[in-house]
Amino acid sequence: MNMKIKLVTNKNYPELKQLYESFEIAKKGEICVAVGGDGSFVRAAKEFPGPILPIRSGEKGSIGYYADVSISDMGSIVSKLKKRAFRVETLERKIGISYKGRSYEAINEALLHNDVEEVSFRVYQVSNGRREAIYPYVMSGDGVLIAGVIGSTAYNKSAGGPVILAPDVLCLTFLNADGPYRNPIIIGADKGIEIEVVKYRGILRYDGIDIGALKPGDRFRVFLSRKELKVVRLNGYSESIAEKLERIIVSRMMK
Repeated sequence: MNMKIKLVTNKNYPELKQLYESFEIAKKGEICVAVGGDGSFVRAAKEFPGPILPIRSGEKGSIGYYADVSISDMGSIVSKLKKRAFRVETLERKIGISYKGRSYEAINEALLHNDVEEVSFRVYQVSNGRREAIYPYVMSGDGVLIAGVIGSTAYNKSAGGPVILAPDVLCLTFLNADGPYRNPIIIGADKGIEIEVVKYRGILRYDGIDIGALKPGDRFRVFLSRKELKVVRLNGYSESIAEKLERIIVSRMMK
């Protein structure tokens, strides 16, 4: 019996014909194939609860950081999927956000961004229901973003944050913040983060989606969700971190 596959792509690439001829493409499948760049991968992670096979499109400016294979490898990709010559790995836990009694789930990051002017906020770590201040002063600037593994190579990296190679951690990266200490901070899986707006207004977003405007006194929490993001790794295909970073550098040079 042919494997059912969910397909996520922003373009009808000619190479996709091989997938349509070899598998049943359905809304629900055993795996999800995400073709394109990191945007397609994040979209697939939001739409599909199971494992995802990211495939780079190879287009100018498209990075596909988490894809070990390119669309030019489609013949081999189809062959390995037919033979089930692949393994499923957990890449990270998704990012949970709690605000005013509602919950949200992010793939890349949670973000507090300034509205009209700078936003001032306090940062806490939360463990076993108790919160503890991380920084002794109020932070002021354009805001703060909280990312995990996947988000560390997106906005976080552009903002000067670290590329995260270890799973199950959260990274706080401050955006144009004033003060004597502005370095990113890493939080372990057993702790969450609470941000409280102290002065001015901010916008709370996740993965580019607005949640709402925050005024002084408003707060939200960020933590690692129990839901995991799993990826499909084809046997015989494995890119090193150096190779992935090289693609990012080359892609920037092409822009």
